[in-house]
Order: sequence, then C-alpha cells, then structure tokens
Amino acid sequence: MTGWYAERTPGRSAKAVIAVTLLALLLVAAVPVALLAAAVIMMLGHVAGGLALSGGSILAAAIAVALAGMTGMRHLRKLLSGGGFRVVPLDGSQYTDAAEPRGSDYANVVQLDRSQYTDVR
Repeated sequence: MTGWYAERTPGRSAKAVIAVTLLALLLVAAVPVALLAAAVIMMLGHVAGGLALSGGSILAAAIAVALAGMTGMRHLRKLLSGGGFRVVPLDGSQYTDAAEPRGSDYANVVQLDRSQYTDVR
C-alpha cells in the first residue's frame, strides 16, 4: 500500500507545473480587482498610474497563463514520451481471461489460432 502512495505523489516537475498554474489562476483572479483600483486611481486624477496598473495587471496575468500553458504542455509531452507512464506490454499467456466464443451467429467468420495473430505497430 505504501508503494502505491509513493508512486502517486507528484514529482518535482509536476509540482512546478502546479505552482505555475496556481500563480496564473491567482493573477487572473486579481485582474478585476486591479481594474477597479485603476478606475479609482484615474478618478482621483492619476491617469497614468491607473493605466499602468491596469496594463501591468493584464500583462502579468497573460504572461503567467502563457508560462503555465508552456510548462504544462512540456510536462505532458514528457509524460507521453514514455518516461512517466508505466506501461507493461502483455504477452500471449496473459490473454487467457478473454476467451473467444467458439460458436458464432455469423456465417463467414474465420477462426484464428494464436500463431496467426499479427502485431500491428
């Protein structure tokens, strides 16, 4: 049971992807607050400061979302390349539970034995 939990804990790159994604979510959630603060600052007469605040918050959120997307895609590619998934190919002896039916309702069915199966890759 402890081996399963050890395998399920995220690695270093997965933790980095999670951290960057959470940062992106926080910055995107902060954009409306920053826009409201920018509107208040502009009403008080500091137009350049309000524009800088609104533009900076939108730019920071966009950069964080792009960075999260890039790191997530890189992590996904690394997982799919074979290093992350533990896939064990089955040999012929491990297919014993999936017995094929002998009788069939179809007239033109060809029964193959194990020596006639081909492996398509």
